[in-house]
Amino acid sequence: MTVAYHSARIEADPKVPLIRITRDFAATPEQLFRAHMDPDLYVKWVGPNDITTRIDHWDARSGGSWAFTNLRDGEEYSFHGCFHDVFPTRIVQTFTFDAWPESVSLETLTLTDLGDGRTRLVATSLVDSFEGRDQWLASGMETGVNDGYAKLDQLLTEGLS
Repeated sequence: MTVAYHSARIEADPKVPLIRITRDFAATPEQLFRAHMDPDLYVKWVGPNDITTRIDHWDARSGGSWAFTNLRDGEEYSFHGCFHDVFPTRIVQTFTFDAWPESVSLETLTLTDLGDGRTRLVATSLVDSFEGRDQWLASGMETGVNDGYAKLDQLLTEGLS
């Protein structure tokens, strides 16, 4: 599979209610892991360009939990979940949009070293129904994914400070 640099491939699995996001980065797995686990870095890149993110709780370890709120034009959108397994090349967690509490996804992020300072990120989100999956896809998530990863590219270029 070839992944276009600077854009994420977002695919709906036809057999299970799963979304797969694949993207290559000019970064090491260690850099991408840190960007996902360090709350001070995470808030700098996650989500669409027109939101600000506030960390409400962050315990990034196997068995830990997290919560954050996105702020846009006076509105708040909250999310929470649990970190099930945290390893340097694999993160497994739950993800719940608080407005859709019945739609919990199980997310697995895998970081594969491609050599030459490049890494392939593959993130899967498994939900309990095709309807739930399609609701996530229709939410405009591709804007948040691509805006966020573009901001992450910038942070990586600047050295993740």
